[in-house]
Amino acid sequence: MAGFLDRAKEQAQRGLAQGKQKMDEVQQQRAGADLLKRLGAAYYAERRGSGSPESTAAALQALEAYIATHGDGVLRGQ
Repeated sequence: MAGFLDRAKEQAQRGLAQGKQKMDEVQQQRAGADLLKRLGAAYYAERRGSGSPESTAAALQALEAYIATHGDGVLRGQ
């Protein structure tokens, strides 16, 4: 009986670790999507005359930093 409980505990711990990893991935994807959205909004505002090239450049720099760390999956919807 103890072997069964040990296996069940180990399996539960693996499940929790996998769930946490998946949650972290989703949060990273959401952060990348937010940066991409912010860049689009900054560019749109700049083109309409209510934004500045500096805010567009800052948004682009933040997105590029994210891509350097996490890859460009956010650009491909992954």
